[in-house]
Amino acid sequence: MPVDPRRWWALAAIVLTAVTLGFDITIMNVALPTIASALDVGTSGLQWMVNAYVLVLAGLMLTCGALGDRWGRRKLLLVGLGLFGAASVAATWADTAAIVIAARAVMGVGGAIILPVAFAVLPALFPPHERGKAVAVTVAATGVGIPLGPLIGGWLLDHFWWGSIFLINIPMAAVAMLAIVVLLPETRDPHPPRPDALGAVLSTAGLVALVYGFIEAPGRGWSAPVVVVALTAAVVLLAGFVWWQLRTDQPMIDLRLFGLRQFLWGSVAGMLVTFGLLGMLFVVPQYLQLVKGFDPFGTGLRLLPMIAGLVIGASAGERIAARAGYRIPITAGLLILAAGLAAGATTDLDSGYGFVAAWLAAVGLGIGMALSPAMDAILAALPPQRSGSGTAVTMTLRQVGGALGIALLGSVLSQGYTARLDTTGLPTAAAKAAGESLAAALAVAARLDNPALAADAKAAYLHGMTLVLVVCAVIALLSAVAIAVLMPGRRPSAGLTPSPERKVPA
Repeated sequence: MPVDPRRWWALAAIVLTAVTLGFDITIMNVALPTIASALDVGTSGLQWMVNAYVLVLAGLMLTCGALGDRWGRRKLLLVGLGLFGAASVAATWADTAAIVIAARAVMGVGGAIILPVAFAVLPALFPPHERGKAVAVTVAATGVGIPLGPLIGGWLLDHFWWGSIFLINIPMAAVAMLAIVVLLPETRDPHPPRPDALGAVLSTAGLVALVYGFIEAPGRGWSAPVVVVALTAAVVLLAGFVWWQLRTDQPMIDLRLFGLRQFLWGSVAGMLVTFGLLGMLFVVPQYLQLVKGFDPFGTGLRLLPMIAGLVIGASAGERIAARAGYRIPITAGLLILAAGLAAGATTDLDSGYGFVAAWLAAVGLGIGMALSPAMDAILAALPPQRSGSGTAVTMTLRQVGGALGIALLGSVLSQGYTARLDTTGLPTAAAKAAGESLAAALAVAARLDNPALAADAKAAYLHGMTLVLVVCAVIALLSAVAIAVLMPGRRPSAGLTPSPERKVPA
């Protein structure tokens, strides 16, 4: 296949899209107080503004990846960007919470199309010796976007109205669409399987139920009926999906991909790195904002060391993988991630920002070094005609891993906070409110003019954050051991005929 001379310009369009999707995951968080006042929205409505996007994104990604293989990846990217941009227009000028929630759900549909298909076009654009670098750039763009959300959102809210956090998506989507039309060649599976409607329904319903259960568990409790029903339904539906995929002669997702060790452990590494990344981003911004007292924009600025580490780590991981195979950089990245998180767990109330910046940079370095080679390992293991559906599997696992990380680590944070908080002598209602969150405790302390309660609540939150970072560090360390033992050691040479282990029937 001839190399397209426009490939690096086409990658720029994909990178722009990836950054936009990344920061859109977190940009809502800093705008919630403003939206609550402007639209008179309660806590439940605010939660659904955030969760509608994640729920739809995770639920539809498998189906959308398979559609890209069948109908054409450039075409699907344009559809996804069009939906994302149109929904952003609706959210920008929404005057009710329901419109914002609906728009966020449609943005999730667009994201579910874009994320797996964007990675799936890379093997078609780049020869094997350049693919690692392209993957590293795209991984860095996706990762950079997530912590950029609070920074961009804080700046926009300081200068414009709350709808501007959605308005910024529109020109970015338009530029990306134009670049894709001009620069990106069409690619698809020349012999696609027939549409698998039952597989699409089972996978979408099962993933939506699974992520919904994870979203609701921290607030309602893991034993709450709605959580138990959702997670039980998820197990039944996803088990049915696996059974159907193994039974049908033309499955939506070829589960035999998991028989390829490179694909399996690359996907596991990506999921576990995302677990740690989103878990950390759940606790650290609250620490910077509520414990240290920075505003949203200042909080975003202080996450920049992690972004710098991620960019450097992705580049270093790609270079090491090109020389030594995938196992070494993924293992090293997970070890650096574990060390950074362990250092973060020693943070106390008197720690200066310099110390925090150092361990944030280490965390970013480890994430970039592990995630970039993991994604390249996955693409290298996939037949080019199935790159969309195969990439969708690993991107879905990453989203599920992120949702699970926030749910489990949110529970750890809550238990650590409430166990350490001292509400002795407070009125019953005030004690109950203070136990719900650090923000609520600080509000109670201000209302009662009780600085001792504020100081105690900050110490209790720091205790909960320490537990979260310790859990993340242990998981990263165990993941490094698993990858070192089980991940194939060598990267396939460009043009090498796949071994029988790597062949997947088309």
